Amino acid sequence: MKIDVLTLFPEMFEGVFGASILGKARGKGLVKLGTVNFRDFSNSKHGTVDDTPYGGGGGMVLKPEPLFAAVESLTEGRTSGSRPRVILMCPQGERFTQRKAEELARESHLILICGHYEGYDERIREHLVTDELSIGDYVLTGGELAAMVVVDAVVRLLPGVLGNEASASEDSFSTGLLEYPHYTRPADFRGWKVPDVLLSGHHERIAEWRRRESLRRTLQRRPDLLEKAELTDKDRRWLEELRQAAGEQDAGQPEQPRGSA
Repeated sequence: MKIDVLTLFPEMFEGVFGASILGKARGKGLVKLGTVNFRDFSNSKHGTVDDTPYGGGGGMVLKPEPLFAAVESLTEGRTSGSRPRVILMCPQGERFTQRKAEELARESHLILICGHYEGYDERIREHLVTDELSIGDYVLTGGELAAMVVVDAVVRLLPGVLGNEASASEDSFSTGLLEYPHYTRPADFRGWKVPDVLLSGHHERIAEWRRRESLRRTLQRRPDLLEKAELTDKDRRWLEELRQAAGEQDAGQPEQPRGSA
């Protein structure tokens, strides 16, 4: 896979692309990571990439010429059938999810555009990009941090990157549920013990425990995920038991005294 990031601040990516999982993946040749300063494609002698908006208003708007030229420089010589996904990092975009990361990991070439200033010329959205992505309902100074999040989430899904292929498939959200709790040595730390089932060596019982704990954690922390999760009949029975147990526990709690604020 090849990933190019269009940014006004390519130096922000130097440490991220060279460290940890991303650095190892690039070193193994599993992914090619590059940055392009789209200011280099400005048609202004001063390297201007933004201008005031037509119709007035505050802030500056990114001009279409530098971004179109930068993307075209990366796609020159390609056939129309092999066009890369061109992704605009934008607060108005589709919410980025694990499912979207899995979809993008199947592509051969991604181009991420990091914006700044007030916004983008609308023709960039209409005629250049294939996707618009947001990592959350908040506004950042620019798209660089969001692009780093997307690149990290996508690259770790590529074959050979994590070493243990089960790691990515069992992550939170990959199964539609939050991940089960993990434990390692020592088995007894300050009196807090690892659940006996994990020490039993009984793989079927361990798998059942992990699935049940995954359901418990999702029910407690992100019950909204259960609405779309693929659940078996056994999963539904366990969820009902977990809900009943939670209800009984709540009923057994003494009522807290009410005081004035």
